[in-house]
Amino acid sequence: MIELTSKAGDKVKEIRAAENLGEQGLRVRVIGGGCSGFTYDLFFEDETTDLDSRFESHGIPLYIDMMSLQYLEGTTIDYVEGLHGAGFKFLNPKAKSTCGCGSSFSA
Repeated sequence: MIELTSKAGDKVKEIRAAENLGEQGLRVRVIGGGCSGFTYDLFFEDETTDLDSRFESHGIPLYIDMMSLQYLEGTTIDYVEGLHGAGFKFLNPKAKSTCGCGSSFSA
């Protein structure tokens, strides 16, 4: 299972409304790259395939492909604001290490 915190869910809804995206879901995936080996990728989408896992958190549909799910299972996505900016933060129990900026990880 993958979930959003209430703060992340509110932010996703805010962005989705500002961009007139209706009820599109959030595609969550892992791609190769970054200083630690893998990076997280988020974008709005309304099309899925039979190979996608579908979850819902705080009223937001979440779509995860099979490859990404093996790295993301059990992850909580939060939204944080601080002196270094604001953004989505992944609390991933499968990440063995993360880079200093928190946008990439190794598994």
